[in-house]
Amino acid sequence: MSIQEKSGPVISSRYSTIEDGSEELEPILGSDSNDTQVEVQTGSGWFGSAFLVVNAALGAGLLNFPIAYHQAGGVVSAVLVQSFFLVFVIMALMILGYCSDIKKCNTYQDVVYSVCGPKAQLACAISVMLYCFGTCITFLIIIGDQWELFFLQVAKTLYCDSSPIYMSRAFIIAVSSIVFILPLCFPRRIDFLKYASVVGVFGIMYVVCLVTLKYFLPHDPPGSVTTSPKSWIDVFLVVPDICFAYQCHVSVIPIYSCMEKRNLKEFSKTVSLAMVICILTYTGTAALGYLQFGDNITNDILLSFKPDAAVMVAVVLIAVKTYTTYPILCFCGKAAFECIWSMCWRMSPEEALVKEKIRHIALTLFWFSATLMLSIFIPNIGVVIQILGAFAAVFIFIFPGMCLLKTMQNKIESGEEQPKKVHFLKAFSIVFLIVGTFIFGLTFSQAIMKDIEGAKPDSSKFTCNN
Repeated sequence: MSIQEKSGPVISSRYSTIEDGSEELEPILGSDSNDTQVEVQTGSGWFGSAFLVVNAALGAGLLNFPIAYHQAGGVVSAVLVQSFFLVFVIMALMILGYCSDIKKCNTYQDVVYSVCGPKAQLACAISVMLYCFGTCITFLIIIGDQWELFFLQVAKTLYCDSSPIYMSRAFIIAVSSIVFILPLCFPRRIDFLKYASVVGVFGIMYVVCLVTLKYFLPHDPPGSVTTSPKSWIDVFLVVPDICFAYQCHVSVIPIYSCMEKRNLKEFSKTVSLAMVICILTYTGTAALGYLQFGDNITNDILLSFKPDAAVMVAVVLIAVKTYTTYPILCFCGKAAFECIWSMCWRMSPEEALVKEKIRHIALTLFWFSATLMLSIFIPNIGVVIQILGAFAAVFIFIFPGMCLLKTMQNKIESGEEQPKKVHFLKAFSIVFLIVGTFIFGLTFSQAIMKDIEGAKPDSSKFTCNN
């Protein structure tokens, strides 16, 4: 994937340059999706692409979902809120794929550019870069957390008394990331990670099976189980977790661009399978996990269990899964940075190709080194996940809503007789923007309030004092 395929102002060297407001948008409503195929190229099939989407979506959010159900007032209210927002999550994915076919864009920010122009693209690229950078830091912090729990259980005396260097948090994050993550960050096509994604998805499936089996096996009685929210606003406490958990929208366009058959029919199969897996995984784990512990649930569901061998395997697999997810966000973040770089320096496609390989290697090393250093010095993710959930709402609601609104407005202004569904989709895009603005403001204010109040740490079983 060359620089000119992912850095503005040119969307792709294979297609004509986009002039501000002067292009004629290709008709996509009412057209056969099979006609939207681009030239045949080697890539991943819809089934393999689905695992990339699942790996981008499933992650640390799974561990936080059970306590989010408790905060939202129980399983019923949380599932209802989740079902409502899932309509927008899935629609946003299809809107992005739908709009990306206008100019065959390869990145999220280029989709925004092709429809909304360069200013929107710059804002989007900055948001994507910051979101991906922050998420990569949290991934490395999670890796350190998981290995700390593992060492405290399997070698507690050695870990607490001797504290060997190879068991230290900084050492294990640095060495394991250099060995397992850094090599996966250099490929220029995101579908290279489809095989690693299968490993990551397997790790998540193990955690789901663990929570499910332990629910049906004999266990201690749960604490008090909430069946209704204390106030109507409590139902929104699950929203940041929903946005953070289901946010794969930044990654989905690079995944779509690498599909062997790039068309909406194949893409819809990828999205359908990925979302079914995500919904069953998140909902099942959250519901059974919460009903198993009630108000004794912790922020990390694995901390709620007694630290037996099966739980320790889950801890390691979550770390392994995180190793395979980091490169996906790193890829998207680097693409956003290159877009900003090209726009700031007003580079032509030919100029962007100069020293492309060197720039790609240098950017990868800088990105990895910066996130690694910050993850070592930041003790916990705390309110950061809440803020990332707020930014996730921007990618799920606001930018897709802007793209759909602008596309429909251009069709209406063309002067041709428009079907009713064009006006319906325009109205729907406005609803998208309103909901997105509300969710962003809500989740961001919740994050700030939690930061001011101070997060209460979990009373973990895995401590040297026990």
